[in-house]
Amino acid sequence: MNAIHIKGLTKTYDDTEVLRGVNLDVKKGEFYCLMGPNGSGKTTLVSIVASIRSPTSGVIEIYGKSPEQAKHFIGYVPQENFSSPLLTGRENLMYFARLLGYSRKEAGGIADNLLEKIGLSHDAHKRVSHYSGGMRKRLEVATALFPGVELLILDEPTTGLDPSARRTFFSLLEEIKGKETTILLVTHIGADAELASRVGLIDKGVIIAEGDPEQLKDESGLENAVTVETVVQSAKVVNVLKRFGEPVLETDAGYRIHCTNAEEIIPDMVRSLDNAGVKVTRLEMANPTLEDVFFHLTGKPVGVDE
Repeated sequence: MNAIHIKGLTKTYDDTEVLRGVNLDVKKGEFYCLMGPNGSGKTTLVSIVASIRSPTSGVIEIYGKSPEQAKHFIGYVPQENFSSPLLTGRENLMYFARLLGYSRKEAGGIADNLLEKIGLSHDAHKRVSHYSGGMRKRLEVATALFPGVELLILDEPTTGLDPSARRTFFSLLEEIKGKETTILLVTHIGADAELASRVGLIDKGVIIAEGDPEQLKDESGLENAVTVETVVQSAKVVNVLKRFGEPVLETDAGYRIHCTNAEEIIPDMVRSLDNAGVKVTRLEMANPTLEDVFFHLTGKPVGVDE
């Protein structure tokens, strides 16, 4: 039995079709990532899986049950912080446990076990207002790990976290994954999606490609990616780079293109930029990423808003 089975799922708001016939199957114990830009429908999709929203049409089953019937074994962590900054970490977990019907004694035991699991035992009695962003995110994941949770849904969990906090967070997910919990991760960050066992790329309410990260990159047919950072970003730089590969993607790290025989053409690329009066401050060659694959398929960066 699949953990998630979705067929022909649609969702319409005020005549705007946000989901357009989504088909998706996630196996029990799988770490599945749904990757797409803001506005692509991914948050709407997982909120329907979590029984927070209702679909307009289509079939959705969670371990063979409707989302409403499966609510008690779904753990959902939305993008927005929801833990109370005025309570301690332990008090937050006890509060949510009590809401689920556990006695005070049971809630205390569950809170202590979860704090140990997420590495916050030493900070259990600190107010959440004194937690770092990474600590708070781990605490909120813990609220979705109460006994009986079989499906963990995480919506953009690493947004705003520094690299160290991200590594700690994904170490926690590795431990969770090892216990056969099914994980459904939502992100627009390619590096996060790389850690999943299978990735679905979603755009304009439709899953446009699916596979394990390496499969998606291989099937894209993309060659080496070259990132060029210049003192000034301008149309002049773009025009020069177009001679060596298209399209040209503008990123926070500089301009990025894909080209064959990158090692051979890089010297010509640098000379051409220099002749155009453009100073190169950094140049890097790497294998294509999932963000490159998304750009290749849609013509837009995955980090943009729809």
